[in-house]
Amino acid sequence: MTFRPVRSESIAKPAQEGAGVNLHRAFGFSDPKDSDPFLMLDDFRNDNPKDYMAGFPWHPHRGIETITYVLEGKVEHKDSIGNQGDLLSGDVQWMTAGSGIMHQEMPSGNSEGLMHGFQLWANLPSDQKLVAPRYQDISSKDLTILEDDDGSKIKIIVGDYMGVKGPVDGIACEPQYLDIYIPPHTSKLIQVDTYKNTFAYIFEGSANFEYASDPIGVLVEKEINGREFNIRDMSGNRTLIRFDTGDSISILSGEHGVRFLLVSGKPIREPVAWHGPIVMNTREELMQAFSELQNGTFIK
Repeated sequence: MTFRPVRSESIAKPAQEGAGVNLHRAFGFSDPKDSDPFLMLDDFRNDNPKDYMAGFPWHPHRGIETITYVLEGKVEHKDSIGNQGDLLSGDVQWMTAGSGIMHQEMPSGNSEGLMHGFQLWANLPSDQKLVAPRYQDISSKDLTILEDDDGSKIKIIVGDYMGVKGPVDGIACEPQYLDIYIPPHTSKLIQVDTYKNTFAYIFEGSANFEYASDPIGVLVEKEINGREFNIRDMSGNRTLIRFDTGDSISILSGEHGVRFLLVSGKPIREPVAWHGPIVMNTREELMQAFSELQNGTFIK
């Protein structure tokens, strides 16, 4: 057994997308090799409807897959090939844009006005950039939750964990996507594929993700009983953690427990030409896509 050391930690940054949706971006629009095959992760979490009601009106995608996971509230979606529906609390949508699609996503909050969800972008390899678009809409009731004796819960959205497979299939980068809760002051080992790129994104509580190795964490100064100490803090809310290689992740949860996404995928290792919602392999392919948008031939 080899524990994955933490390669880097960062805090999600405020951003605005769509027609004025305030969100936090864990990563995206930087070096795509950092999280290959994943391109971007947005955390859209608000309790003020003015911060999200404008939504994400009609926009194009080509060459990628978008994964939307709703925790609270509702997202209404429509597209250019006739699909439409609602994603409710706990639901997942995996959209393969492939050769091209126009769609819109319009969020609305729960009864208390709270909206919370995530959108992850996954790249497509060159031989699948222009596949026919498709959707996989998964209801919350179809997602398996594994509960352990220590009180931890692992929801399997995509991939195989401990012999249990998630309902989303046929995805190019062979991903694993888990929603994990670990109760307070609990140590836990999570098995992962040794060589897939893997990251965790904390959205509740805190944890030390190098519990079984020499902790690194963030060095801070704190005063305890009148004396200052250098201690290593646990990683908390809106923290993105990227891991090095290894077959398991070792975690010690904090005083309020921890809940996080754990995502891994097989690197594509191809050139990336990226502008906005379109991701291709070359600049020429990118320019062709925008030319087709202008002349009305984008949708195949």
